[in-house]
This record gives sequence, structure tokens and C-alpha cells, in this order.
Amino acid sequence: MLSRQGERAQFGHDALSEAFPAEIITKFKGYYLPWIQEALESSDDDLIWKRPNEDVNSIGNLLLHLEGNVRQWLIHGLGGAEDNRDRDSEFSADSGADKWKLFEKLSATVNEACDIIMSPRTELEWLRQTNIQNFDTNALNAILHVTEHFAYHTGQIVTLVKSASGQDLKFYDL
Repeated sequence: MLSRQGERAQFGHDALSEAFPAEIITKFKGYYLPWIQEALESSDDDLIWKRPNEDVNSIGNLLLHLEGNVRQWLIHGLGGAEDNRDRDSEFSADSGADKWKLFEKLSATVNEACDIIMSPRTELEWLRQTNIQNFDTNALNAILHVTEHFAYHTGQIVTLVKSASGQDLKFYDL
């Protein structure tokens, strides 16, 4: 059995600094984006901007919102790019680009964010305080926030498609 000190030496800062980002990227590229892509392939074009009721966002709104969230929290917040997000427009849109244009933009943004996630960081850089969208946070929390937020809305997109189509999207066959 390893002592606590031995555990830290075996699975230290460098290993965790590589493993954590790799796991997050696996979530985005190995699960969430493929699930969204499969849902879009199984949906009719007219479903993308259809709201089940006025209190529920359309798939198009959710795709815009995910892209805006990833861009603001990771590309701006951690990567230093300019923050030009118009969050309200993500929810107010009732038409716009087709599903594949929306997905292409989201995928490009996720890929850019993944490069930022994989940037080497020291322990201090992981925990250094920053402010994103008026929230005091750090790199570790920002990445976790975006990951759980992305998972949540991926589930909503999948549910909207499954409800409309009555299809099992068979994610475990992907």
C-alpha cells in the first residue's frame, strides 16, 4: 500500500494536470458533440427552431447558447480573447442558420476551447482567481462549469429530438 506521500509522487501534479484536461476533452469530443450530431441527423430541419412551448428553448437556441457559453467562459475567460457575447440573442432567436451551420460553429468553438483546456498550467494557474460573466472563479472551476453546462444542454437537445421523432438514438452504438 502506498503512503500519501508515495501517492503524490506517483500521481502528482504533472499527471493530474494532463489527465484532467484529457478527460474533459474526451467528454466534449467523444460524447457530447457526437451525441448532438446524431440527434441533428435524426431530426427534421423544421424541428431546429421549433419551441415545444414558449418557456422551452429550441434546439437552435441551445446550440447558439452552448457556443456562446464555451466561447465566453473558456476562449475569453481562460484564453484571453475578446468577450463579445450577446447572451440574450441566443435565447430570443427564432430562426437563423440551419442545423449544420450551427453545429459546425459549435464544433469549431469546442475545438478552440479544447486547445485552451490542454494548455499546460501550474497549480497556481489552475487556482488563480479570475472573473467570468460576473462570477469569481478559477480555471479548474470554469472548465468544470462549462463541461456540466454542456452536458445539461446536450441532454435537452437529445430529449427534444427523441420526443419529436420517437427514435432511440442508440448512443452506445456510436
